[in-house]
Amino acid sequence: MDVQLPLDHEQIKSLIPHRYPFLLVDRVTEMEDGTLIRGYKNVSGNEEFFNGHFPGRAIMPGVLILEALAQLGAILGFASSGNRYEDGFLYLFAGIDNVRFKRSVVPGDQLQLEVRIVGGKRGIHKMACRAMVGDHIACSADIMCAERQVSK
Repeated sequence: MDVQLPLDHEQIKSLIPHRYPFLLVDRVTEMEDGTLIRGYKNVSGNEEFFNGHFPGRAIMPGVLILEALAQLGAILGFASSGNRYEDGFLYLFAGIDNVRFKRSVVPGDQLQLEVRIVGGKRGIHKMACRAMVGDHIACSADIMCAERQVSK
């Protein structure tokens, strides 16, 4: 699939099925040979999850940082394979290893996301992922996603 960078919000929605309030990638800035993708999520104080996580001390939940990384990996997968959600394809979590949270992500941060494909076979992709705020690692993880055709 021919992709023109950067990908904005509407172009991202054309590749993956996620929608508000669960679309966690705002822009894709870089893609290399189906092996690397970079993008970001602008973290706003208006995010729904901040109402309960935590009152008076807003911190982005770690599982949502992992979800943002997985969504970025799915964008890379869909853009590289040419398969589309409209044709019944999904990217599903298959595993998460070596997760480390190093810095809290709070309203006003821009979460820089990076996913690198490091292996895979039979529709399972292993990805080395990291999320940064400025020069500081907020989260790193090895994520496995499975590309599957499901009934619509």
